[in-house]
Amino acid sequence: MIYLDNNATTRVHPDVLAAMLPWFGERFGNPSSLHRLGAEAARGLDEAREAVARALGAAPGEVVFTSGGTEANTLAIRGAVAALRRRGDHVVTTAVEHPSVGEVLRALEQEGLRVTRVSPRPSGEVDPDEVVAAVEDGTILVSVMHVQNETGAVFPVDAIARRVKARAQKVVVHSDGVQALGKVAPPGKAVDLYTVSAHKVHGPKGAGALVVRRPARVVPLVPGGGQEHGLRGGTEAVPLLVGFGVAARLAVEARPALLRDGAARAARMREGIEALGGVINSPPGAVSTTVNASFPGVAAEPLVHALEERGVVASTGSACASKRAERSPTLRAMGLPEERLASAVRFSLSRETTDEDVRQALAALEGALAALAQGAGRRS
Repeated sequence: MIYLDNNATTRVHPDVLAAMLPWFGERFGNPSSLHRLGAEAARGLDEAREAVARALGAAPGEVVFTSGGTEANTLAIRGAVAALRRRGDHVVTTAVEHPSVGEVLRALEQEGLRVTRVSPRPSGEVDPDEVVAAVEDGTILVSVMHVQNETGAVFPVDAIARRVKARAQKVVVHSDGVQALGKVAPPGKAVDLYTVSAHKVHGPKGAGALVVRRPARVVPLVPGGGQEHGLRGGTEAVPLLVGFGVAARLAVEARPALLRDGAARAARMREGIEALGGVINSPPGAVSTTVNASFPGVAAEPLVHALEERGVVASTGSACASKRAERSPTLRAMGLPEERLASAVRFSLSRETTDEDVRQALAALEGALAALAQGAGRRS
């Protein structure tokens, strides 16, 4: 099987699995307990926190562990809005955020918050001028993702954050970095809140983190026993978070090779798709692990199934929205025509993807397109 759905989730790295296993068995203590087993678990948790902090250019005390990217985004947005609500009632975001951001903001709109959504250019990129221009006197939060999960577009969150702070210093800036870890450098200190997830970087599902840079403040959603600096109550999932620490370290170590080799593979993928009549939806500056393409005249879902029959796993877009009948809101916000929306497929690579994988994937794509064209010809 050639797995090209890594933006949905990645295979757990063998080193990550090996690091986690002891914490399910002999090292089973609660990190809040005072006995030896508890102290051992606390040390394991501290080491994981330090590893994630190093990967993100943050201090360990700024890292809040969560169950994943969705919870971290919810804590960032709801927590920041609750902390800042007396200052204003307005949030600036983009029209192409992940559902874990977009749905939270839609819920907050029902509670009286005003939200401005900046649309991307047709290329999928976001204009920083438009984001900054949307900031007004009542703005309390700006939330712009770092790497777009469907197209791989890299948004200039550092530049946006610095310009927002220059215009309105007290505005909090949040960025969903779930698709960015290990692919691009983490943002600087102007970004107050930053979200990551373990299972996108060959770590386990069920582990994520939110960086809360001082002096930014969020109100906890789950108060409890004071865990995670008082921002997320409940006993920490030590095995998963230990795995997250290892995965974060490995992702940073592998980034130079991914940038070098991944760019060449993505270029070959793009060229091969275009040679087969496909149209690339990802911008030229997208991360090297994401190639979104449309195949006009071919419905996306049958194409994905035809690819799987030939041993290639791809997707029609965000895994969190894959069960919905609607076409990609991201591509729609880019202003792409319906024909491209209906035929869009996302190929998401990882550092484990090989040159041979790309070659075989393109051969399978050629076969799948030919089979679907033949079937359409028989029906007509």
